[in-house]
Amino acid sequence: MSARGEALEEAPGHAAGRALEGAGIGVDEAAVIARVRAGEAEAYAELVRAFTGVALRAAAALGAGADAEDVVQQSFFKAYRALGRFRDGSAFKPWLLSIVANETRNTVRSAARHRSAAGREAALTEAEPLIPASADPAVAAVERERRAALLAALDHLGEDHRRVVTYRYLLELDEAETAEALGWPRGTVKSRLNRALRKLERLLPDQRLPEGGEGR
Repeated sequence: MSARGEALEEAPGHAAGRALEGAGIGVDEAAVIARVRAGEAEAYAELVRAFTGVALRAAAALGAGADAEDVVQQSFFKAYRALGRFRDGSAFKPWLLSIVANETRNTVRSAARHRSAAGREAALTEAEPLIPASADPAVAAVERERRAALLAALDHLGEDHRRVVTYRYLLELDEAETAEALGWPRGTVKSRLNRALRKLERLLPDQRLPEGGEGR
């Protein structure tokens, strides 16, 4: 098997099992991408390890459900095939997440089903737990309840509003990264986020929500 074939088999094929391993890995994206473009296909596994966790969380939050691992594997494969079109100087994560979003949307539509809030919560937790195991049990319980309420409320938003809240606050992308991942101007991200948060405030009057205009 060629080096390129080995990299694709090694990297995307085992992405789901390495979500926690890769969650905190720092990687010099530009250097790795340059190596892959130069023919060192096995270097792509470094990007897979670094970004599998957030890719799984994105797929789960956007409704991929039990298909999240397949969505992520296919997304990494498509990203690999498209590296020649990747714009130098751009961040890899929002670019990858835009592919994950498209792949998730296609998967959900082809399956003609939508995940419930409870299903998304379970998938998100399985993909990459956001509450540390060392957290105080009472604090962890409150956080789980808060997240469950937020996910349930997201079901009452339109697709664009649900996606912008998911990327900004569940996946913790900044405004510029969210704009790149969704393919929207930053002004559109800000305005849709503001409208989404106003709707969530009405649905969740007891929760303190972030300010929509934050430009982090």
